[in-house]
Amino acid sequence: MITQFNNPRQIARDLLRNSVSNDLWLENQQFVTRCRDGLQQHPIAEHSTIQALNRGSFGFDAMQKIHLDYRHAIVQIFTDALLMAQVQSRQLERKLAPGTKMYARFLLTLNTLDEFGFKPGIDRDGYYRGNPLEAHYPLYERVLDEFGISVNERTTYAYSPQADRVRGFLEDAYGDFASVVALLAVAERVVVLFSASLRENAKVVGIETGTGYYLNHGASDDLQAEADDDTHEDDLWYVLMQAISPTEYARITDLCERYCDLWVDFWNAQMSVLEQEVKEQVTA
Repeated sequence: MITQFNNPRQIARDLLRNSVSNDLWLENQQFVTRCRDGLQQHPIAEHSTIQALNRGSFGFDAMQKIHLDYRHAIVQIFTDALLMAQVQSRQLERKLAPGTKMYARFLLTLNTLDEFGFKPGIDRDGYYRGNPLEAHYPLYERVLDEFGISVNERTTYAYSPQADRVRGFLEDAYGDFASVVALLAVAERVVVLFSASLRENAKVVGIETGTGYYLNHGASDDLQAEADDDTHEDDLWYVLMQAISPTEYARITDLCERYCDLWVDFWNAQMSVLEQEVKEQVTA
């Protein structure tokens, strides 16, 4: 057998597709389509913060607070959740053919490689290209450096209860493979929805956005970024289509909706900061 190495994403998706019965895959595919359509109708998809950020409405201090809260809610733990999904894919061994869990792990790894600072291609020595300094979490910390936020301020910052609830909800899902994969897919959708807008407001307050974290986050069709968050979201839904059965549909739907509700609360809290800024300017 000749092993193919070109187009690894499609190879993995095809293997996932063929690892379960055709009837189950089609049923799961229809469920995921309904789930994604429902998320598009959720209030998070058109939250007022998106347009406020696009207008550059948030001042420097408010953007500092948003970035600290966002760091706690998702940036610090995103790769934790990805790695937990890798580990918990072992749960597939109870219902699928031996070795099949590696198809999900392979597809999840494409996301992990981006997060860890690897780049497509080979270096001058014929090895993988990458640098841990280009991992997304350190890149985000460099954004906080630009905001002038010290390490001590980061560790002692009193993040909002809303940020803590978003974080805790994802962390509570670590023990179940389908749950953590579904929530990661939703988290990628939130990143796609808000990254470009955060970048626009960051520009307004003087933050460099042409390199680093903001260059690597958003949708693949964003001409101002080198991002693939929408592609990673698609990958996660593919992994979920291999993992679930109809008995789990209601639970997964409820889980995704509640996570989106928490994100709405998170962004409502950020909008309240803006509203307070406006109120103070009026009364000054």
